[in-house]
Amino acid sequence: MATPPPDPIRASVTANTAFGPPPIRDEGGFAMKTYKPRTPGVRHLKRPINDHLWKGRPHLPLTFAKKGQGKGGRNNTGRVTVRHRGGGHKRRIRTVDFSRMAAGRHTVERIEHDPGRSAHIALMVSETTGKKSYIVAAEGMRAGDTAQSYRAGIPRDLLDSMGGVVDPGMLAAKTAWRGNCLPLHMIPIGTLVYNVGSAKERGGVFCRSAGTYATIVSKGEDIKGGGSRFVTVRLQSGEVRKVSKDACATVGVASNAHYQHRQLGKAGRKRWLGIRPTVRGLAMNAADHPHGGGRGKSKGNVDPVSPWGLPAKSGYKTRHVRKPNKWVVLERVRNQGKRRRQNKS
Repeated sequence: MATPPPDPIRASVTANTAFGPPPIRDEGGFAMKTYKPRTPGVRHLKRPINDHLWKGRPHLPLTFAKKGQGKGGRNNTGRVTVRHRGGGHKRRIRTVDFSRMAAGRHTVERIEHDPGRSAHIALMVSETTGKKSYIVAAEGMRAGDTAQSYRAGIPRDLLDSMGGVVDPGMLAAKTAWRGNCLPLHMIPIGTLVYNVGSAKERGGVFCRSAGTYATIVSKGEDIKGGGSRFVTVRLQSGEVRKVSKDACATVGVASNAHYQHRQLGKAGRKRWLGIRPTVRGLAMNAADHPHGGGRGKSKGNVDPVSPWGLPAKSGYKTRHVRKPNKWVVLERVRNQGKRRRQNKS
């Protein structure tokens, strides 16, 4: 039986939908889940509504157990280097793909909660190889959506759909969609991105927490007699910095944007997260902290210091004057110390 010839109209429709935008979903406004105060622990408990999350276990081949001395804030010699860590619920570490070097279309199998980060993660399945991987999910991403990485270059079918010539406007219209990973020089100015990298062939290092994003500000000339090597981005802190034009970035905003409005409701829920209590130095004895001792609430008219006497708070800077950060174009605003008091007045 002879195979029928391919339909050119159907082929053109398939090519257009392959590079089309993902569906737009109305989140229905801002709402938090509250509970009837049957116990004191749930009276002030508030959680974001995430009914779309996967209820089962994670994909075990992409996880490993978190155990050992690292859970208690200790280094490889067993000494405590981070205080107020320890205990908590048993958990498994999810191996998240921050670099996204694999080309081709990937389908979102499900959106999962990750106990190791505030943002949600998406289990992606490659349509060509069937290989599974975790990525940081974008806000609005759901099961069944598709995403693609263009770090390996522009695919042939996309180039053919543009007539064999790279048109920046048409390229952005077909690629700069939510969840797609692109080099920064392929993303239009003003686009919101997350999971932003700093150098070529590396993974994302900026804007990976829940609800975070960066804005592409400019793509300027930055080398003598050549093209642009860097792209300028603005982080949410207000800091403007340069990153490599070949660094990766994912279009959109990191998922779980309402995470910042949660309320744990009780101290025990903090312990389940592996966070131990913090005792103020003012409440200690003089032998335990520089702020301790004395009659009443007095820290001895000294500047805020750590338990070991190092200056803390008040904008204490540790960077050397002759070694500035060459990647920072504009530092973030620091309203501490005198500047805070001046702004209030």
